[in-house]
Amino acid sequence: MKSWLLRTEAPRPSKIRDSPHAAWFVVATVCIGAFMGQLDASIVTVALPTLQRAFGTTLAGVEWVALAYLIVLVAFVAPIGRLADMAGRKMLYLLGFALFVIGSALCALAPALLALDGARVCQAVGAAMLQANSVALIAHAVPRAQLGRALGVQAAAQAIGLALGPSVGGALLQVGDWRTIFWINVPIGIVALALGWLLLPRSRDLQTAEPFDRVGTALFLPAIACTLGALSFAGEIAGNPTIVVLLSLGAFAFGGAFAIWERRARYPIVDFVLLADPAFSLGLVAALLSYATMFGTLFIVPFFLARALDVGPGGAGLQLTALPVALGLTAPLAGYLADRLGLRRLTTAGMAVAVAGLLLLVAGRDELALRVIALALVGAGLGGFTPANNAAIMGAAPLQRSGSAGGVINLTRGLGTSLGVALCGTIYTLVQLRAPSASSESGFVVTVLVLAGLAVLAALAASARRIRRTA
Repeated sequence: MKSWLLRTEAPRPSKIRDSPHAAWFVVATVCIGAFMGQLDASIVTVALPTLQRAFGTTLAGVEWVALAYLIVLVAFVAPIGRLADMAGRKMLYLLGFALFVIGSALCALAPALLALDGARVCQAVGAAMLQANSVALIAHAVPRAQLGRALGVQAAAQAIGLALGPSVGGALLQVGDWRTIFWINVPIGIVALALGWLLLPRSRDLQTAEPFDRVGTALFLPAIACTLGALSFAGEIAGNPTIVVLLSLGAFAFGGAFAIWERRARYPIVDFVLLADPAFSLGLVAALLSYATMFGTLFIVPFFLARALDVGPGGAGLQLTALPVALGLTAPLAGYLADRLGLRRLTTAGMAVAVAGLLLLVAGRDELALRVIALALVGAGLGGFTPANNAAIMGAAPLQRSGSAGGVINLTRGLGTSLGVALCGTIYTLVQLRAPSASSESGFVVTVLVLAGLAVLAALAASARRIRRTA
């Protein structure tokens, strides 16, 4: 394996390998992938109303442009990380960039909505390869004394990508059609692919003893797809009762089989020993609800702005940017405040701020200034909540299980993101059916109030646990 790998992974030029800045070249290259992966997750949200008009489809149909990407990313990021430890991190990282570029081009060329969904799957597999390898590449390249700073830079790149997605997407839609938001990835990805070939080191210390859970992965993907599909089409249950019932049955069947298999698997995707600890599981519940709140807000606001207020994609993108920008500015302060306020107080206070922002979003939905302030409050609240909650989750896990705990957090983030999109689409559609004369505004109000309820539940879950540090 290793001799084949040395022939497959190109070595860095000697000038780069021997440079005192070689480690930071790796960080910079990895940050491009971190930035693009998050940018592509959020850039599509502002384009969904445009895509719905372009393809003449329902809200449930167009939201799968976002869900297809998120579901595949969630399902594959953990097993691909394990595969990289066995097959080569640089090789899979470069392959991920290649797939991401190919998927982006296929998205831009998609002649129909189903083709676009398929191309988004290709994109997501590439993005999973990038995300699964990023931390490992940095950890193996950067000296231990600088590792925290390097990972902080990578986290900042992800936050910037998430923050710029709505505004970049809105600007691109102003100057071109929806295909432009996918074409932009192609030249950037090609440059990043070349940089990765030159700047990333070949893999070392590969593992062969611990295979990834193939059966668990095969059960997990349809379980999540069926669950979110049932939620997505629930708003159209009057017209499609059979598909909703079948998807619900599939969710129970695959989900049950997954849970049974994971309890018996030698190398499970989800460690049920960790989930048995209330401090850990309550933190995950809070995390799931917080991510659903965040992406649900990013999903529903563009539809309200476009349909009720006739705001163009450029203006919608700029307004939406207030949420991730506030999150990115607040999150670095959370660690500092946690040492003084305590993790429980900070998580509860963060979610209280997010709830206040969501309520203000409902009350001030017709005023630009109030909408921007409300979105900023939601972002600031989530920025205060998320780092502290993740620290509490990791503190509840034994050190020897920290890798498994981190993987479960990544799965929870993706599940919460997908759940927020699917749930909000369902609620919005159901309100449309019941109040067609005022569907846009009524649907928005009800959906945001539900998101506020999820945020309250997240605060209750976070405050109910007994936070501790486990050795």
